Amino acid sequence: QVQLVESGGGLVQTGGSLRLSCAASGIVFRINVMGWYRQAPGKQRELVATITNGGTTNYADSVKGRFTISGDNAKNTVYLQMNNLKPEDTAVYICEMRTVLTSYWGQGTQVAVSS
Repeated sequence: QVQLVESGGGLVQTGGSLRLSCAASGIVFRINVMGWYRQAPGKQRELVATITNGGTTNYADSVKGRFTISGDNAKNTVYLQMNNLKPEDTAVYICEMRTVLTSYWGQGTQVAVSS
């Protein structure tokens, strides 16, 4: 039984910061990639950031320089530090943890940025 639980979402003003967390339980295979995706109303799900277990990161162009992804493999936890938030960042943020066999997804946490 695998569970991914996200936390840290909320409502902030433009320019504010949030730190998202996603903790997984029940994954018995090695997690090779952890990531964050987001989906806004009327838009497709898009990649925000990923990090490999070797520490290689990848970011969407829209968040480069503002967001930082980090992970704690020992705790099966991934974080997303979001700074200088913009209204365009408003979305449900969804955690992914990828193993050699499959990807696991969380339920998502809402981030809303007001202007």
